[in-house]
Amino acid sequence: MLVFAMRFFKGLIACLALGGMLMPMAGGLTWAESANAPVVAANPDAAWNDLQQAARSPKPPPEWEAQPPTDQQQEKYYQEVAGAATQAADQARAFYTRYPDNTNALAAKKLECKLLDRAVSVTGDTNALSAWATAQENLLAAPGLTDDDRFDLRVAMLKQKEMAIRSATPGTWADKWNASQVEREKGLRALIKDYPGKDRPYQMLLSFGANASDDKARSIASEVLTLPVSEPLRAKAQGILRRLDAPGKPLDIKFTALDGRAVDLNQIQGKVVLVDFWATWCGPCVGELPHVKAAYEKFHDRGFDVVGISFDQDKQALQRFIKTKELPWPQYFDGLGWGNAFGVQYGINGIPTMWLVDKTGKLRETNARDDLAGKVEKLLAE
Repeated sequence: MLVFAMRFFKGLIACLALGGMLMPMAGGLTWAESANAPVVAANPDAAWNDLQQAARSPKPPPEWEAQPPTDQQQEKYYQEVAGAATQAADQARAFYTRYPDNTNALAAKKLECKLLDRAVSVTGDTNALSAWATAQENLLAAPGLTDDDRFDLRVAMLKQKEMAIRSATPGTWADKWNASQVEREKGLRALIKDYPGKDRPYQMLLSFGANASDDKARSIASEVLTLPVSEPLRAKAQGILRRLDAPGKPLDIKFTALDGRAVDLNQIQGKVVLVDFWATWCGPCVGELPHVKAAYEKFHDRGFDVVGISFDQDKQALQRFIKTKELPWPQYFDGLGWGNAFGVQYGINGIPTMWLVDKTGKLRETNARDDLAGKVEKLLAE
């Protein structure tokens, strides 16, 4: 999933914007755009079923479960995913063009946008920007959209605009990213203005701030607390402020672990402790575990401990994972996923997040992923 997200920020895949005509085919009239255009069944129910099948994304090869793929294998698979999504988007457009009055016509327009979104999220081809924008504008003009539909479409259109700006902005990747984030904040504030009664635009603004610089995060979190938001969002905003103020202070983390051990960071003195916010479904989190285990085995006898804060929701799956991977440190679990109590308390907006607490019980490092062993050794030497 994270690889997909990384590729999303690279760009878009090419997609044909089709016009159309009717052509006689065996079995009845079939919608066709060109020699390579999608074939649409003469029966609308059959055509819709065909589209549903075409919209399914290719599954990763099963052998990847046992053997991680090479970069070349991944690239080939992503191209297959994008190509299939593009073809299915063409088929969706052909469906609603041929059957404009069908009860599934609006769903086909929504599906077209979703498929183009999928395609552009896994490739770096910028040629699909205009095709995706055209599909979004076409959907926006469609009758029958609910208020929630229009909101979701506005969010998708903001995403497309960000990507277009990244593509068009000259300079370094940082230059491109910064330009797109200016557009994102502008778009989010427009959503808040147009949908003041919805929580989601406030949530999106808060997430935007949480991933920005500390000053920006503090400014937006403080602003959100002045807005008419729900209590859960207020708690998240307060958590971001608490996270920003946490360095140099003790962490208020106390719980009974999955295995029954009592954990209270304020009672752990004279040791260096890694607080690992993670989940078994998070690829980068799992990828860090060998480094965490190596540091634990190397420094545990010298006073290094680890405390896991799991964002998992399946208790049994987590317990099986801990047993299989032989993780000896205590784990906090409440089954709330991103609503994890300590995650909310400290405004954790992404995992893995790895913090180091020094021998006096104070938070000293909020980015322990970078050279974990070196940072642990340095704190142990104090």
